[in-house]
Amino acid sequence: MKPRLLLVCVLHCALVSGAATSVPPTLAQSPLSAELNTRAKAIEHKVIAWRRDLHQHPELSNREVRTASVVAEHLKALGLEVKTGVAKTGVVAMLNGGKPGPVIALRADMDALPVTEQVDVPFASKVRSMYNGQEVGVMHACGHDAHTAILMGVAEVLASVKDRLPGSVKFIFQPAEEGAPEGEEGGAELMLKEGVFENPRPEAIVGLHVFAGMESGKISWRSGPTMAAVDFLRILIKGKQTHGAKPWGGVDPIVVGSQVVTGLQTIASRQLDVTKEPSIITVGTFHGGVRNNIIPDSVEMTGTIRSFDESMRADIHERIKRTSELIAQSGGGSAVVNIRKQYPVTVNHARLTDHLAPTLRRVAGGDNVFTANKQTGAEDFSFYQQRIPGFFYFLGVTPKNYDMSKFGANHSPLFYVDESVLVLGVQSLANIAADYLHKPLPPSASHQATK
Repeated sequence: MKPRLLLVCVLHCALVSGAATSVPPTLAQSPLSAELNTRAKAIEHKVIAWRRDLHQHPELSNREVRTASVVAEHLKALGLEVKTGVAKTGVVAMLNGGKPGPVIALRADMDALPVTEQVDVPFASKVRSMYNGQEVGVMHACGHDAHTAILMGVAEVLASVKDRLPGSVKFIFQPAEEGAPEGEEGGAELMLKEGVFENPRPEAIVGLHVFAGMESGKISWRSGPTMAAVDFLRILIKGKQTHGAKPWGGVDPIVVGSQVVTGLQTIASRQLDVTKEPSIITVGTFHGGVRNNIIPDSVEMTGTIRSFDESMRADIHERIKRTSELIAQSGGGSAVVNIRKQYPVTVNHARLTDHLAPTLRRVAGGDNVFTANKQTGAEDFSFYQQRIPGFFYFLGVTPKNYDMSKFGANHSPLFYVDESVLVLGVQSLANIAADYLHKPLPPSASHQATK
């Protein structure tokens, strides 16, 4: 998930709500299911080894050169059609089954974060790199190493039964989910621009995310809006410099800016219908002035906006602009508001979710499956979901009986993955692909809007 501000760490909030469900499966089970589970278990040691290797050699967004090479070599060895250099370092591979049928895409992200690891494991990252002009530690603090290793395992398992698959699987290993470096394009948006959904076009796409703070072996998802849209906010408050002892001689942008920060909080709490969807406006930085007794000419604020509905998103943007400008004007100053859209809402296609959920219940066991709360974190998987039906789910990786008050959340230097659940990731994705190919979503349903 995206460190665009590193505020996406709000994804660390509690994921699980409600009781476990034991609804019986309704999707026709692939005849390959038991074999897929057995084959996944047989290569568990490989998946763990791949994950540890990637963890020890993390690479930042748009710089995943070694990672992409490891992935591509593995996929080529399986006999897949492999294309490299997609969206800079992305890898896309096709597995064509032995029978005609639909196409499903499976996606994993490959990039790491500018975080210095503090986990005491033999394969801990010691890598350092440059990020935004400064030297930083680099760590797979969000589990993308696990995602990549899991999908490498899925490719091997499905390749071993490809002659019996009625259709094709497109494997998408994506760079820069955490956000491209400043001044660069990247991630899912660039993958789409460079034709990742062409030749052939998949009918559906599925992805998973390992999640700290949820017990190992648990799987969670929700239908509809699942993770928030994220937008970058910058507000420049212009005043008039004067001596701190004579504030009446100018316009104090610090006071005005403080009033703007307070005013913005009334948008979500007093101006929007809170029963429709939640929203958040957070000001994360506030900079102005160089000396204690000089009122500066201006201050700059930056922050993040989170929302779950596109019409509300546009309304929030307009209210932020109006609130900032009018408060600044009332204090004798002015405000320049810049809002840059980043990721849209992650929306699980309702029919596809209902279609695939029974597979997860079967693979993980009904007692291990939960309905997720909406997450105010963001995911660029959402760009794929704007084009075709998509399904995104969460896999718990915090060991059982662990003190949940002490776990290292996603994006934390203490983030930890219980590797015993990686095989469940392989089994769940492999079974989803096989079940879907044997019984795809009806065309009338797959063409509906993702919302």
